[in-house]
Amino acid sequence: MSDAKAKPTGPIPPYFQTLDGELAIGGKTASALVAEAGDTPLFVYSTAALDRRIGELRAAMPNRLGIHYAMKANPFAPLLGWMKDRVDGFDVASGGELKLALDAGVAADRISFAGPGKRDRELDYAIANGVTLNCESEGEAERAFAIGARIGVAPKIAVRVNPSFDLKGSGMKMGGGAKPFGVDAARVPALVKRIVAAGAEWCGFHIFAGSQALDADAIIAMQAQTLALAAELAEAAGAAPPKVNLGGGLGIPYFPGDNPVDLAAVGGALGQALSAVPAILQDTHFCIELGRYLVGEAGVYLCRVVDRKTSHGEAFLVTDGGLHHQLAASGNFGTVIRRNYPVAVATRFDMPADEVQSVVGCLCTPLDRLSDAALLPHAEVGDLIAIFCAGAYGASASPANFLGQGAALEMLV
Repeated sequence: MSDAKAKPTGPIPPYFQTLDGELAIGGKTASALVAEAGDTPLFVYSTAALDRRIGELRAAMPNRLGIHYAMKANPFAPLLGWMKDRVDGFDVASGGELKLALDAGVAADRISFAGPGKRDRELDYAIANGVTLNCESEGEAERAFAIGARIGVAPKIAVRVNPSFDLKGSGMKMGGGAKPFGVDAARVPALVKRIVAAGAEWCGFHIFAGSQALDADAIIAMQAQTLALAAELAEAAGAAPPKVNLGGGLGIPYFPGDNPVDLAAVGGALGQALSAVPAILQDTHFCIELGRYLVGEAGVYLCRVVDRKTSHGEAFLVTDGGLHHQLAASGNFGTVIRRNYPVAVATRFDMPADEVQSVVGCLCTPLDRLSDAALLPHAEVGDLIAIFCAGAYGASASPANFLGQGAALEMLV
C-alpha cells in the first residue's frame, strides 16, 4: 500500500464494458486491441459510443437544427469517413483540415471554414472548392473578394460575429469583449451589406460564444441571446440570413464532481425558441457545431506500464505514454488547477481499487503526469492503463514530437 492520500478521479463514461476481466471497447479487450494495433500507446475510438451520442443528440434537439462536426476536436481520417454520413456538416479551421475533410469524401457545400489568420492560399482553396468562409474580419472579406474575382468564382461568405456576451461557466470563452475571433457585432451589418454589394454569396452568421459548459441553464441563456442577436443583425443589415450557426457550448464530464449536460432541457428550450423566432429568421437554417461533445467520451488512450517504482512511500506507474499524446489529461492544456481525468487499469478492470498510485509518462519533465495519486487496482509492469475522455483534443492537440517520442497509434472500432 502507498502512503499517499488518494485524489478523486473523473467519471468513466458509460460506454464501456468488462470482458475477461479487462476493459472492453467495441467488444474487444484492451489487450486484444493493442495486439491488433501492434503497439502502445494507442488511441481507440468507439463507433458504438459515437452512435449512441449522436442518437441522443438527435432525439433531444429540434428537427430544424442541423448537427455539424467541429473536426478540430479529432481529425483522424477513418473517424471523418465514419462521421460524414451521420452529421449534417463539417466545420474546419485550416486549409489542412479542409483537405482532410474533402479527402474523406465530405461534400464541399457541407463544409464551413472558420479561424483567424486564413492565408490567401487557404482562401483560394476554399473559394475554388465552393466552401463557405466564416469570415473573421473586413480585411479577410476584401481578400476573398479579390481572390474570387481573380479565379472567377463568387465566394460563399458567412460573417463570424464577436458577440458582446459569452457563455457563462464555459471552459473556453469565445465572445464578450476584445477577441481575435469574428467581427464585433456593431460592425456586422455594414459588412453584410458590403458582401452583398460585392456580388459574393452571403451565407449568414456564425456566432460562437463559448465551449465546454455543463450548466444547461447557461447554455439555454446563451442560445437565446444568440438567436436575438442574429435577428437584430439581420434587421440592421436588411437581409434574412440563409443560415445561422449557433456555435457549440456543450461540455462533457472530465473531472470529479462533473455531471453531464441536461440535454433534454437544452433541446426542449431550443425547440421552443426556434418555433418563436422573428419573421426575418423564419426561413433560416439553424445548426450547432460540436466537437468534444460528439467524440470526447468515445475515445480511450491506452498506454503500458514499463516500470513501477516507489519514491518517499508513493507508488508510481511509469508508462510509455504521456503528455506528448495527452496534454490535456496532464493538466497542461488550459487547466488552472490540475485534476484527474477518469483512469483505470485496463487489464484489471474488474478488480477492486486497493492502492494509491500515480500514473506518469516517459518524458523527462515533472509535468508528465497522467493521473495523480489515484486509487486503482495494484498494477505491475506490463499492465495497460486507460485514460478516458480521450477522443477530443488528444492526439492532434498534443506535442507528439516532444523529446523525439513520436505519435501514438490510433484506431476506430
